[in-house]
Amino acid sequence: MFVSITPEDAKRYEDEPAVLCCRKDKGSEIDAASLEEPSILPDLIDSGLLAIPDDCLTIGEALGTRLNRDVDALSPLTPDLVEGEVASSAPAQAERPKQQPKAEAAGRNDFSQAQPPAGSVKIKIGKGEDIYLEIPVGTSGMQNVPAQVGEEIQEGREAQVKAAGEKEQKRTVEERKLVRKYYPVEKIEFGSETRLEGNTLYIRESIVEEAAAQNDLVVSLKLDIVTPEDYKKYSETILDVQPVATKEGDSSLGSGVTRALDGVVVLVTGTDAEGVQIGEFGSTEGKPEETIMWGRPGAPDTGDIIIKTEAVIKAKMNMERRGPVAVHEVTDYIIQEIREALKQADENMFDREEELAYKRRPHQKKVLVIKEIMGQGAMHDNAVLPAEPGGLDGSISIIDLGNLPVVLNPLEALDGGVHALTCVGPASKENTRHYWREPLILEVLNDEELDLAGIAFIGSPHLNSEKYFVSERLGMMVEAMDVDGVFIGTEGFGNNHIDFAIHHYQMGIRGIPVVGLTFSAVQGALVMGNEYMRNMIELNKSEEGIENEVLANNTLCPEDAVRATSMLKAVMAGKEIKAAESSYNRNVKENNLDLIKSQTGRNVEAVPNETSLSSRRGE
Repeated sequence: MFVSITPEDAKRYEDEPAVLCCRKDKGSEIDAASLEEPSILPDLIDSGLLAIPDDCLTIGEALGTRLNRDVDALSPLTPDLVEGEVASSAPAQAERPKQQPKAEAAGRNDFSQAQPPAGSVKIKIGKGEDIYLEIPVGTSGMQNVPAQVGEEIQEGREAQVKAAGEKEQKRTVEERKLVRKYYPVEKIEFGSETRLEGNTLYIRESIVEEAAAQNDLVVSLKLDIVTPEDYKKYSETILDVQPVATKEGDSSLGSGVTRALDGVVVLVTGTDAEGVQIGEFGSTEGKPEETIMWGRPGAPDTGDIIIKTEAVIKAKMNMERRGPVAVHEVTDYIIQEIREALKQADENMFDREEELAYKRRPHQKKVLVIKEIMGQGAMHDNAVLPAEPGGLDGSISIIDLGNLPVVLNPLEALDGGVHALTCVGPASKENTRHYWREPLILEVLNDEELDLAGIAFIGSPHLNSEKYFVSERLGMMVEAMDVDGVFIGTEGFGNNHIDFAIHHYQMGIRGIPVVGLTFSAVQGALVMGNEYMRNMIELNKSEEGIENEVLANNTLCPEDAVRATSMLKAVMAGKEIKAAESSYNRNVKENNLDLIKSQTGRNVEAVPNETSLSSRRGE
């Protein structure tokens, strides 16, 4: 990957080594666009692709000279390669190039100091399907924003905060309240009708054929009840994990009372008619005891009874948007009948109650949680605000909303406000149950030192022009909300990291502190970056730092939420976050958890990684 710099970068980097970013012909004048981004040079050196000689010219010395011969890309510029007067520059440092600050999750391809260059960034990835991306970065207008804008906005915000502090009311305002009532289920059987009787759920036998007929893409449909004794039985790949929940009375999402089955989850699985798994970057077909990281927010808990649908859709439909949607539609048809039975259940049958309160704290730092979700089309889709918690009916696709940011209050998000349709790599996929138990939302919601403004869900479009458009709208929205800090989290890796980086830029130019959360590690190294991607939380928990095809293994967990909130508080307080190492180091997480414990007294245990499984990926 070759990334040129801008004239503004050249001034900042004038004492860094001058290395060509692309092949140049004899007689070519060396300008900023000819030179490689210095922040990625250490990774090129580590990989053996580059060696910097002692007599390498600095960027300040090389600018304006001309080549006296044809020179290949990634060639350090030395005096013998150029003609013309070499500009004076400070002596080169003894150890060059110096390492720029990196994000904790950045991995090998983080460009933490890179400004979006004019023209385009071209990325060649020689694995998988030999993907070739061309990312236009000069069309968004971002590089034309004056450098001082971020500082001016920050100064204005500090003055406003100071003025507000003189008038602040030392009070907590309870905005909303949500009650979850849990109805225990110990047995599920098929019967003549769907009903909840005591601790037994009966599901109508004839509903399966009826559900399959709801979508003409579905060739066949099976419904299995998987008990803990059956966790070793083969299953097709898992598209989604869902709670079974319904609203009580006339209450809407995020308010009133939600009834939920306790000890029961839904697993949506399927293939196409040719036996191809409905998945994109990895799949989880096999024994559930080996392909699921049990107990994670988006996974079943050990002991759960699983209602598993297995759909077969028409051949070749697995990679089209309507194919996976069809599987979800027929599954939701079955679950809706269970929801109706739950509505009719005796009110006194629930055995425990959970109350979630959304409290505004006007005297504390106002923060926003941004969740980037897939919206590229094909099999990458998500739906928001369904009629029932975690349901599909009544929801609107984030793609149909133009992938623009949609703000939910925290209780709407936790009340099943997002139905996950994405068939992304299973280890880093945030499914429907994950949002029902989203750790970062819960952590910030209950933090007495933070005022949570809301949860912004923003889609990741397919086209790069759309990525810049929706990100700029996000930036304007956040600016209007006048928040003191933001979290940006994303599932999966690769294409959506482009949006992830642009979102950071939009926050950074406005002087808004930001903490990012993503899987990166070894396999998911960021494909682009910028100077605002400094404060990162790595979500990897696999031993090898890869997408290991174990469901929910590398997703956001409570420990990650604690690290993220601690980091954002530190950044908002003006504290410096140490630069990450140039490659993934799993010890960083444990060290940070120890630091949090020493400073706050809070004991946060690291969640187990895949060594707790007899994983099929361990051969």
